[in-house]
Amino acid sequence: MAVDHVRARAVNDHFRLGLFLALTSAFAFGSSGPFARSLMDAGWTPTAAVVARLAGGALVMALFATLIRPGWIREAARHRRAVLAYGVIPIAGAQLFYYNAVAHLSVGVALLLEYTAPILVVAWVWARTRRRPSNTTLAGVALAFTGMMLVLNVFAGAHVNVVGVGWGLAAAVCAACYFVMSANVNSDGDAGVHPITLAAGGLVIGAATVSLLGVTGVMPLTFTTNDAVVAGWTTSWLVPVLALGVLATAVAYTLGILGIALLRPRFASLVGLSEVMFAVLAAWVLVGESITVTQAVGGAIVLCGLALARAGDRSAAVAEATWPDGPVEEVPTTSDR
Repeated sequence: MAVDHVRARAVNDHFRLGLFLALTSAFAFGSSGPFARSLMDAGWTPTAAVVARLAGGALVMALFATLIRPGWIREAARHRRAVLAYGVIPIAGAQLFYYNAVAHLSVGVALLLEYTAPILVVAWVWARTRRRPSNTTLAGVALAFTGMMLVLNVFAGAHVNVVGVGWGLAAAVCAACYFVMSANVNSDGDAGVHPITLAAGGLVIGAATVSLLGVTGVMPLTFTTNDAVVAGWTTSWLVPVLALGVLATAVAYTLGILGIALLRPRFASLVGLSEVMFAVLAAWVLVGESITVTQAVGGAIVLCGLALARAGDRSAAVAEATWPDGPVEEVPTTSDR
């Protein structure tokens, strides 16, 4: 009994730590869109904002990794395929597509589109395991799509920016890859690639990828030194750039990878939905954005639908690995992940 109590407590601590890290990461990620919008309003192109964010984040993470994990460059080279894929798809791809969506849509709508990613995670798990999702999961997916139509004002016959929606859905694909790929790391570094190495190496690759797209003319790249407006205050462009690099990138990705490694991608993708609320709140505070009542109701329905989908998709193995009230006897060890 004493052994079972200790193991149960360990599972509880495991869950709480992962939840705290994932929520903190979502808060940091949520500030990204508003700070980027302030730069775009000052004359920056979306590609330039992404370059500033990823380059700043890569610099901070490289310095941090060198201090905390001196051999991270060699480790990244050993796992170059994983680091390269992570840098190009979840980091460069997701941010580039999301920022282009923000250029055409409000921050809240763009982020809601990106966070249809949990539905894609459900589909991926279904295809990979050959197990059909439960009726609860499928009902949640249907509810989420209904809410999305309200967010886009489809029922009101309003004009929908198709380009912005396309960018947002492309970001959703990359975000789904973020949850799946981040689950394959080991927070202890005993197997696979360490989260700090993955974050640092991925940000370097991501920054280089987006910079190359801009320099070669594939994507428009325009920087300015115009002042930016943040929370109603006119300030130097350096303020949102630093906030993007440190808070919304280095901190967000590191804590996010650690949290997902502890929670597994399915539940972590649900926790990540809180980023939508953080982003909408940040957009209101930092750049004065607001959404209509219909869009707010639609957003709430989307979140409820996605939560229902995630809850219904929890298999017994996922429950044991991620929830404190699950059986502790069969909880997988670190080497099982």
